[in-house]
Amino acid sequence: MSIVQDLRSLPLFQGISEARLEQLVATFQTVTHKAGTVLFRPGETATHFELLAKGEVSIEEPRAEQPQAPASVDVPPVRFALRPLAPLGELGALTGLPRSTTATATTDVELLSVKVGDLIGFFEANGDIGFAFYKNLLGLVSDKVRRDRSRIEDMRTNIVRTQKAMKQLREVVLAAAETEISKPVFDTLDTLIDNNRRANYRVSPTASYPAHVRLDDGRVIPVLEVSEGHVKVAGRTQDLTADPTFWAGVLVVPASEILLSGSVLREGEGGVVVKLDKPIEEYKVKLDDYTTRVQLLDFVV
Repeated sequence: MSIVQDLRSLPLFQGISEARLEQLVATFQTVTHKAGTVLFRPGETATHFELLAKGEVSIEEPRAEQPQAPASVDVPPVRFALRPLAPLGELGALTGLPRSTTATATTDVELLSVKVGDLIGFFEANGDIGFAFYKNLLGLVSDKVRRDRSRIEDMRTNIVRTQKAMKQLREVVLAAAETEISKPVFDTLDTLIDNNRRANYRVSPTASYPAHVRLDDGRVIPVLEVSEGHVKVAGRTQDLTADPTFWAGVLVVPASEILLSGSVLREGEGGVVVKLDKPIEEYKVKLDDYTTRVQLLDFVV
């Protein structure tokens, strides 16, 4: 089976004749990579639209962070194996959104690659192909949104049920006769219950709805993630505060400023995570409004 025939089996290229697909394929160049090559990482911006023609690629999501999680709790990253013929990171290439996963060649691979600008130019010059392609892309995105909403609803329901069950179990442990395992079981349940609170679920500011922290000396630092209970900012602890046990600053978001305080929880390559003190009601409302608006940007409406 030829590449053109393979393409017609992919949802992204349905409704396009073989003759027109041959013209599209002619714009691609063949690129090879050795096994172990990292093709892209989270945060990078795609410059090419690519198809995996030969070999296998591993797609890996970043390891989930667990604020204040017990040391024994380890959430492994999610991995997928991609095999021919398949688009490779097509949404990032066609929307300009930063990569959210890592793609690694697990074998020697062969890619069909075209610069994003050249592909867009081809579609502008060949409107019938471009129309069919973008129509298919919109359908794929719509399906993804529906699936994501269903999964999120299932996850939300499971979290609520789990939270209730853990609270009931914590009360059982508290009411039972004390044994050697009573305290560690109670403490573990208490930590897990606290971690599952809505306040611990962070959102990432976007370019269209950014957030920054303004320090006492006037410096403004980008916010990477924020929730009611935590804020993650770029840089190092020493850039944020002289005393890691206490920090105060102003969260600057569109049309609002929110006074926050807290203590440094940890520092890593990605930035500094601050555990926030409970804000006063006025600031809590503003913070909740901001995080809700950022979350709404993830939905197609």
